[in-house]
Amino acid sequence: MVIGVFLFITIVAQCADNGSTGSSVFNVNSGTSYSYGYTEYSPSGSGTSVTSSGTTISTVPWDYRVIEGTVGDLIGGDMTIEPDNQLMANDKNYATGDKVWVLQHMSATLTEDAQGRAQTVLSTWRPIKSYKIQSDAEADLNRLKVKLKTKADLIGVYKTTLGDKTREFAVVELPSGQQVKQPIDDERYAQFKTAKEADIFLEEVHDYAAYDLVYSKFRGWASS
Repeated sequence: MVIGVFLFITIVAQCADNGSTGSSVFNVNSGTSYSYGYTEYSPSGSGTSVTSSGTTISTVPWDYRVIEGTVGDLIGGDMTIEPDNQLMANDKNYATGDKVWVLQHMSATLTEDAQGRAQTVLSTWRPIKSYKIQSDAEADLNRLKVKLKTKADLIGVYKTTLGDKTREFAVVELPSGQQVKQPIDDERYAQFKTAKEADIFLEEVHDYAAYDLVYSKFRGWASS
């Protein structure tokens, strides 16, 4: 059994209905730079490819966050956002010293070779949209990162022993098909030993340029 199979997926049937129409949360198409009245960005270009050696390379949406910043230098039609001096388009005609809220994006490049060896490389945080009002920024953030409770198939549990130390693990298969290994305690080990399913918390991270493309993350065990 190979742990850590990475899949770039569409929204699965078990996921909550979020009213998506299949387009981007910002109504853009991949491969083009857009200006939508706040700032300008290039879509992430998420996707999967397979090399001639059988290595699978996937670029997936990994995380989003909202930070408070201050407009710094104005450079042509762009602006820097302090304290990190990240450059963004100044589409809202901000002035130096203005307070703004910035939605940032992080992607991940997931590589798995033909032998099942996996590697994850995270990008730096990149600004993709700016806002004058914090609640507007958080509304977009909540659409891009969706948390829900669902059931997952329980592949099994096992123990490892080294010297006098024993560790216990459970392996679950997310609705997307990817398998996740998590440490568990003695009580959960006994509970899962004969179980076929487990209640879990799941986080779906949507691609901002193609909303129906989702990367699913395990976010903990849920009470039955």
